[in-house]
Amino acid sequence: MHEYSIAYDLYATARTAAREHNATRVKKVTVEVGKMAMVNPEQVVFLFDIIKEEDPLFQKTLLECCETDPQTTCPCGYAGTEVYVCPKCGALPELVKGREIVVTHVEIEVDD
Repeated sequence: MHEYSIAYDLYATARTAAREHNATRVKKVTVEVGKMAMVNPEQVVFLFDIIKEEDPLFQKTLLECCETDPQTTCPCGYAGTEVYVCPKCGALPELVKGREIVVTHVEIEVDD
């Protein structure tokens, strides 16, 4: 179950960013998940909620997973979202983007 390790990595990344900025609370973590990453975003959110449970810094933290479409290119000049067969020439297009899991935003509270 690689969703657990992904959820833990997201938690650890957000925690590191929060501590570097002297946060008192992490409000929201936003993540882009490529549709070709072979990950179930609902499972990641569920596991993240379990991992963060005992950390006071993460009380009521929301993990938001946004799925992103794949992007492909082909030597024939095609660029688009078709993953398996190039609609122009029938070849296998190259996947340029779509496997990534990236933390894009960590919203925190800081004491003044």
